[in-house]
Amino acid sequence: MEPGVIRKLDEVVVNRIAAGEIIQRPANALKELLENSLDAKSSHIQVQVKAGGLKLLQIQDNGTGIRREDLAIVCERFTTSKLSRFEDLAQIATFGFRGEALASISHVAHLCIQTKTAKEKCGFKATYSDGKLLGQPKPCAGNQGTIISIEDLFYNMPQRRQGLRSLAEEFQRLSDVLARYAVHNPHVGFTLRKQGDAHPALRTPVASSRSENIRIIYGAAISKELLEFSYRDDVFKFEADCLITQVNYSAKKSQMLLFINQRLVESTALKAAVDSVYATYLPRGHHPFVYMSLTLPPQNLDVNVHPTKHEVHFLYQDEIIEKIKQQVEARLLGSNSTRTFYKQLRLPGAPDLDETQAADKTQRIYPKEMVRTDSSEQKLDKFLAPLIKMESGVSLSSSQEAPPLPEESFRVTSAKKSREVRLSSVLDMRVRVERQCSVQVRSILKNIVYVGCVDEFRSLFQHETRLYICNTRSFSEELFYQRLIYEFQNLSEITINPPLPLKELLMLSLDSEAAGWTPEDGDKAELAASAAEVLLKKAPIMREYFGLRISEEGNVESLPSLVAQHRPNVAHLPVYLLRLATDVDWEHEARCFETFCRETARFYSKLDWREESAGAHSRWTTEHVLFPAFRKYLLPPPRLKEKIFELTNLPTLYKVFERC
Repeated sequence: MEPGVIRKLDEVVVNRIAAGEIIQRPANALKELLENSLDAKSSHIQVQVKAGGLKLLQIQDNGTGIRREDLAIVCERFTTSKLSRFEDLAQIATFGFRGEALASISHVAHLCIQTKTAKEKCGFKATYSDGKLLGQPKPCAGNQGTIISIEDLFYNMPQRRQGLRSLAEEFQRLSDVLARYAVHNPHVGFTLRKQGDAHPALRTPVASSRSENIRIIYGAAISKELLEFSYRDDVFKFEADCLITQVNYSAKKSQMLLFINQRLVESTALKAAVDSVYATYLPRGHHPFVYMSLTLPPQNLDVNVHPTKHEVHFLYQDEIIEKIKQQVEARLLGSNSTRTFYKQLRLPGAPDLDETQAADKTQRIYPKEMVRTDSSEQKLDKFLAPLIKMESGVSLSSSQEAPPLPEESFRVTSAKKSREVRLSSVLDMRVRVERQCSVQVRSILKNIVYVGCVDEFRSLFQHETRLYICNTRSFSEELFYQRLIYEFQNLSEITINPPLPLKELLMLSLDSEAAGWTPEDGDKAELAASAAEVLLKKAPIMREYFGLRISEEGNVESLPSLVAQHRPNVAHLPVYLLRLATDVDWEHEARCFETFCRETARFYSKLDWREESAGAHSRWTTEHVLFPAFRKYLLPPPRLKEKIFELTNLPTLYKVFERC
């Protein structure tokens, strides 16, 4: 057997092979030429198409144009104005850099360029074939900018032309490319028109916005559900600008517009990470709409890894994707506000749901994997709160703690109207809560089933097939803190009847061990008077923002209602008022709200366990008030992970039983 003879390919063959890698369909040619127009600082780009771009694909812009001297070599391979040395790739900030787009197009189509620069008195028109200029550029009239006309695409590659889809689908691909660049470049106006049609298929105005262009191109159903956020990371040196849909929107077709350093690219890993977050909220097989623009240091990005430039490689890819995933998770946690659900009644005689889903019956569920209870079930004692029998009319000065008040002493007054919070300090507190939320703990809390109280600090609950014990007081304190900042200025009030004298309450607090008073601190009466003066001075703030009312006569008239059916333990009220006077930073706004909310949350988290009847009421409150509120409201910070311990799980117990 004789070895084959190695020959050097003809230059025309080499160029057509390279062109086939870069220009795979009309949409690739459009992408390359759109990027050239954007590099030329165009403010308006018009695209005209015939037969899905195969007969005609024309791009007209009002950019800087091409110099007459450069027309001779503009369609030769590796001719570019973007770089001169290989090292320039490390700092490349433009779209094109290899100088292959126009050359590749000229090898697979008939190419005509008409251009005019600001310095020229007239424009020039040139035609090209196989990378060579045919004749000399001819003078012509025209406006500043460039018109590139591509005719008979793939006329010399019949296999490629036959392998393309229908003309309608190729036009849809062209439209999709233009739409993505229109969303990312709202300062540029884009127009797409089929030749012969009176109205454009797509048009966006100049100096628009991304959300407005999304509304124009993709529809109001998406634009009204958009959630916009930006994120900057100083560790991995990247910035992200995102527009993502809330969980009320979903579609069967996935749409992710990803730009990295202004380039339209694809990232399977990033798309999978975002989809995994939405999988918690959306039905199976449904996807969100996501626009994402990442900005990285140019030296961390390798743009020269694919002929069509639709892929890039960058440093710290896994870490950056994980950071973005965490940000999307944090934003989606509170985005259920517009979610709607629809219910359809089953028609008489229709089969049950289980009968129509025979495929699910083939999936065997083993006993050790069965969840033995349902978080949505209700118990009768939920509607039968235990009554607390207590004596009224006890003098405040007769004990070191305030006596428990009868139930009829409390009356909840709802907030008069919902007011919008504009204070930046409160809004920052909310953002901090949302960003610090532990997605893992939140996913557990969403479907917990209360089991029982161990003592005043600890409770048992079930999640799926696992049994946990948690610090109820720590969870309650965080819950009440968050309710204070999310219901800021809109809290309902618990009216105390009759009102309690402030100075006597403060004297009681100084008599208690919790206050830690010593003779060196001074006279109790003077200390109580000083604390009362502070609270009376700050009473308007507490009344306006938190619903805690102290009258001018010095009587405590109401407390804030943080969770429905929850009443604070008045036995701890004296110490709470003393701490408001001494431990709250009343001088600085942000610190004031933070310390006030923390002290109030600490007070509300202490239930009454002193007597049997009070303990029964506290157990009822824990099961039917606090745990439902955990499921509904609580965004747990990471530190609460340390307050949850897994005791056992069903698979482990089955292993023990099997050994027996």
